[in-house]
Amino acid sequence: MAPTKVVIADDHTLFREGIKRMLSLEKDILVVGEASRGDEVAKLVERTKPDVLLLDLKMPKIDGLEVLRTIKNDANLKPIPVVMLTSSREERDLAQSYALGANAYVVKPVEFQQFISAVKELGVFWGVLNEPPPEGS
Repeated sequence: MAPTKVVIADDHTLFREGIKRMLSLEKDILVVGEASRGDEVAKLVERTKPDVLLLDLKMPKIDGLEVLRTIKNDANLKPIPVVMLTSSREERDLAQSYALGANAYVVKPVEFQQFISAVKELGVFWGVLNEPPPEGS
């Protein structure tokens, strides 16, 4: 079985590096790209065709909601699961993310060890437990 391909989109280098480090511990997960600005994400996703996108809400240039809207309005990219990985607990952000087609909404824990644990659980779920849609759906 091929490893699950993940793209990480977050403007904070420390978060991207922590996510990448935790996911690299799982043999069935491969980080195929990362972006620090919203305007880079859709092109990266189109080029790498990941199995899941971890997307921060608050990103420079174009925010995560606009990136999500772009991806879910593109017939080729729409099937790719998008996990909003954000520090926002605002109900409006949560509701808007799901309305635009997010597959999950995860609030980043403030404490670093809890953050690392949450990322590992995300990796196991999306990389090992989740069954993706069949090719061509």
